[in-house]
Amino acid sequence: MAYQDIEESRMYLRAERIADLVWDAVIQWEPFARTTVGEQMARAVDSIGANIAESSGRYHVNDVIRFLHFARGSMKETRYWLKRSLQRNLISAELYNQLMSELSSLGLEINSYIQYQRTRTLKESQIDYHINPPTDPSN
Repeated sequence: MAYQDIEESRMYLRAERIADLVWDAVIQWEPFARTTVGEQMARAVDSIGANIAESSGRYHVNDVIRFLHFARGSMKETRYWLKRSLQRNLISAELYNQLMSELSSLGLEINSYIQYQRTRTLKESQIDYHINPPTDPSN
């Protein structure tokens, strides 16, 4: 199986794309909305990709999964802020639907990757161990 760097994965690239779309929207808001809802949402959405990236730098499977769970939590937080943004007329229904759809796909990818990590095992090469009885030094 060929190794793919996490930064080249569809999951990571999707996280980056979503973060950039949120940034492009938030940067245009009025100062009050930007510093209250916008900053929270931008931090949450950036945290998704950051935690995916950090998971790839971990050796132990449990650490990898822990950071993927953080990414999933940040995704849920982003969804919350998107709902607030729509309710407060800060984003269009079209952008809201696009981002929620992308986040749903990303959530499936994160969950699949978590499942893959749970089944991954590091296997030692098959080695035959031969134990020879000690030689009698008196012989």
